[in-house]
Amino acid sequence: MTDPQARTALVALIATLAIQIFTSLAATMPAVLAPVLAPDLGITPNWIGVFVGLVYAGAMLGSLACGGFIARFGAIRVSQFCVLLCSIGIAAVALVPGSAVSLLIGAAFLLGMGYGPITPASSEVLIRTTPRERLALTFSIKQTGVPAGAALAGAILPGLALLAGWRVAFLSIALVGLAVIGASQPTRTSLDIHHGPGEGFSLAAMVGPLKTVIRNPALLELSLAGFAFASVQVSLTSFLVVYLNGELQWSLVASGLALTCATLSAVIGRIFWGAVADRWLAPTRVLSIIGSGSAVCGIVMAVATPDWPAWVMLPLAALYGATAIGWNGVQLSELARRAPAGSAGAVTGASGFVTFGGVVLGPLVYAALSGLTGSYRTGFLVSAVVSGIAAGALLRRNLKSRAR
Repeated sequence: MTDPQARTALVALIATLAIQIFTSLAATMPAVLAPVLAPDLGITPNWIGVFVGLVYAGAMLGSLACGGFIARFGAIRVSQFCVLLCSIGIAAVALVPGSAVSLLIGAAFLLGMGYGPITPASSEVLIRTTPRERLALTFSIKQTGVPAGAALAGAILPGLALLAGWRVAFLSIALVGLAVIGASQPTRTSLDIHHGPGEGFSLAAMVGPLKTVIRNPALLELSLAGFAFASVQVSLTSFLVVYLNGELQWSLVASGLALTCATLSAVIGRIFWGAVADRWLAPTRVLSIIGSGSAVCGIVMAVATPDWPAWVMLPLAALYGATAIGWNGVQLSELARRAPAGSAGAVTGASGFVTFGGVVLGPLVYAALSGLTGSYRTGFLVSAVVSGIAAGALLRRNLKSRAR
């Protein structure tokens, strides 16, 4: 690349990464602070799975509908608007009185509408600015924003909530979102130069990219793998703190530290897996290895007891994070690579609709299982089965492709 191209690629990566970190932080907040948030609102902690499910239901719709808006207004402008929606959503959660829990439904859905289009918008930017030989690694670095945001949530929010209250913590992060919007404004000149008038908003415009995904076996396979892996990922980040705090008798701060270990290792894992997919193994093969590792970690986490020491549990959480949360960059880069020319944003959005379906279903099933069995262990076991099935399907397809 020439120097201007390299600078543009770097600006694109930094801008999309910063936006991803904030939106991930915002989406993770309710799960991290569930042990203190739930009693104040008169609900049980396991119902945080319902809230998270509603967030990602909104994300499904936002992801599917964003293709035309990205084409019309530009990926960075759409991302800025999404950050604003996330800020409004978490501020609304902070202002909900304990007697009006039903208002959480609207706040959760609004937060999801802001979260959903972030990945398609960033994919549209990165596929234009990134050299093909570094595609998986670049997408993976950008996707480290998801675990990095969750790691920040686990590291700073419990202490802030204990110091000033969970509502103040929510309002503080909402203000950070406004700063992110302002900081990203200068990048529009270089990164939104290719947007055009786009299609009008319609049901056909929304469904068109989804039809493209369904009719393309490779895109459909990657989308279904995303569905499975996303359900496991969000269940881990949503319930790890509650599981450790309520069932293994860890303190809230120690439980937040475990989540931080999982999400920080996911940052390293995403970069590692992206480099492997670029240099040594086919992306589908890498994804099958990731799924297998996640399955093993889920089984071990499910059989943990309060007697297990931190020097065992924290590395386990780290390994779980590196696998169950480490898949996304490889999957997204392959989606963008295989998408028809000029449609990376729309195709990624349509695939995101499928992926977010797993995100919605995962925590809802997890919450239901924990309610029925009285334990969060069952959810980890089911997550292990889901990861294993997806890994097996990807490995089978990879072996068939090599045989052909």
